Formats: sequence, C-alpha cells, structure tokens
Amino acid sequence: FVNLGILLGYVSNYAFSKLPTNLGWRYMLGVGALPAVVLAVGVLAMPESPRWLVMQGRLGDAKRVLDKTSTSKEEAQLRLDDIKEAAGIPMHLNDDVVSVTKQSHGEGVWRQLILHPTPAVLHILIAALGIHFFQQVTGIDSVVLYSPRIFAKAGITSYEHTLLATVAVGFIKTIFIFIATFLLDRVGRRPLLLTSMGGMILSLACLGAALTIVDHHDSTIPWAVALCITMVLFNVAFFSIGLGPITWVYSSEIFPLKLRAQGVSLGVAVNRVISGIISMTFLSLYKAITIGGAFFLYAGIGVLAWVFFYTMLPETQGRTLEEMEVLFGKYHKWRQANAMLKSKKVDHGDGDENKGQVN
Repeated sequence: FVNLGILLGYVSNYAFSKLPTNLGWRYMLGVGALPAVVLAVGVLAMPESPRWLVMQGRLGDAKRVLDKTSTSKEEAQLRLDDIKEAAGIPMHLNDDVVSVTKQSHGEGVWRQLILHPTPAVLHILIAALGIHFFQQVTGIDSVVLYSPRIFAKAGITSYEHTLLATVAVGFIKTIFIFIATFLLDRVGRRPLLLTSMGGMILSLACLGAALTIVDHHDSTIPWAVALCITMVLFNVAFFSIGLGPITWVYSSEIFPLKLRAQGVSLGVAVNRVISGIISMTFLSLYKAITIGGAFFLYAGIGVLAWVFFYTMLPETQGRTLEEMEVLFGKYHKWRQANAMLKSKKVDHGDGDENKGQVN
C-alpha cells in the first residue's frame, strides 16, 4: 500500500501537470491532504496492539481485540496464550487485569537492548539496524525521487514523457511488491534479499555507465537513453522484490517480544535519517562526482550490503521467537545454530515415534 500510494502520487502529478504551472504544483502538493485526513479518522477507530495490552496486564482488553481480529474464539484464545507465554505471564492468570512485573512496562528495555545486551540481542540489533541502513544508503530514494531528473539527463526532453516514465517507475515498483508478497514465505528471506541486492548492484552499475556515456556526448544516443530507462526500472523492480519489503518483515520478526517496540523503532529511525540524508545530498553528490559517478558509488555500497546480508543475516523463515534467540548471537557462524535447530527438530520427530524417547 505504501507503493500504491507512491504510484497514485505519480499519476496525480501527471494529471495536474496539464494545468497552468501556477495551479499545477499547488494541486500536486495539496491533494496529499486528502489521504492524510482519511488516515487521521481511521486511527481513531484503530484498536491497541494486543501484545502491548498483555504486557500492561490488560488481558481482557487484549482478548476483545483478538476476538475481533481472529477467525474464531478458539483462535483468539490460542493467540492470547502465545502472547502471555512470550510476555512471561502464567497461564492460570485469566482476570481482565493482572499484575505484571515492572520490566513488562518497559523499564530496563534500553539497558537490555543497548547498554548490556546479550550476544543474541546484540546480533539482532546489528542485523536490524544494518538492513535498514543499507536499504536506504544504496540510493533507492535517489532513483525514485529524482527519476525525472535522471530521465532528463539521459536525453528525454519532453516534460510529459518524463512524467510518464516516472509513472512507469511507480507501476513497476507496485507490481514487484505484489510478487514479493507471494514469494516471501515460499522462497525465504535470504534468497530474495541476496537476489534483490545483486540485481540492484548490476542495475546501478549499468545506470552509472549509461549516464557517464550520455554525459560525454553532446548529441542524444538512443541506446544509452533506452539503457538508462531500463536500468531505472530494473533497479526499482529488484528493490521491490526483496530489499524493500524484507527490511520491514525481517526487522519486525527477529526481536524478542519485550524489546520489539524499541528495537523496531530504532530501525525505523535509522531508515528515515539515512533516507533524508540521501535525498538531500543527491544533487550535491552528482554535481561533485557526476551523476554517473553517484550511481557507481551506490553500486559500490551495494556490494558491501550484499556481503553484510550474506554473512550476518540468518534465514528466519518458519522460526519461532524462541528459535531466534538460538539462531542469533553466532554472527557469521549462524549456520551452525541453524543446523543445530534442524537437528533438534529431527530428534524430536524421532522421539515421537519412539514414545517420547528423544535421542
């Protein structure tokens, strides 16, 4: 839906570009207030997170939210029991309001997350902040926000054609996000993430080369223009099928429940700060090292990102929160922990067949 909103923004910009200049940009900016009003009204009806309610001891409120968001009362109760177990609340406590330890209110979380983290929590924090950092520092906002300028630099002189090409960027981005939605749990996080980053490196390098060639010629080179457009579309496609959605999925599923809100918030803060820096420095960067040089730089950073993802990010598909604590903490040796977890599952399976005798 984020990408659908971006696409609608591109389409509305193209529509308003037909108006006189003194009106067009005002409508482009002002129309953004409409979805903001809808969002503000919608938030008034939005229920509180059942996990947060349980951590505050408000089991009755949590159960009512889960009843509304589950397919049956039984499913709601199962989900409530899982949350209670993760929050350390005994199963026999079923009152609407129960007493919880101070730690459940958030005290000590920052100490456990930053000051004195366990090896597993430190690895989780590095992985979460790292994936958010590399999502933005590889230049996706430069490609998306400045695609009209990239197309103009490539030789598309028509304002209308530039905006149409930008609409194509939004369309490709949205389509590949939908594809990623269906592949995430079938293929796994790591294969999609590594493929995505590899494709982005290749497309950024080719885009840098094409723009450098255009820069060194006074006349328009049709094949270079075509390559620029194609590589911009390839870049957003590869981003959207992996690094775009997986950053948010991965960082939200690896933190222990009691550290999740603060951990995810730190990741989002890193993401938005880096996004702002990249967006505000792109024009100065390409004036300093040329527009082609800027994308070569992003491709180089992409190589570092690929190495980081390959060595530091374990596969989390199908893992429980308890297994995450085992999987993380080994850093680049996480494969050993993964093999141990698989071995345990096999042993438990054998144990069931042998009437509880687990080898």
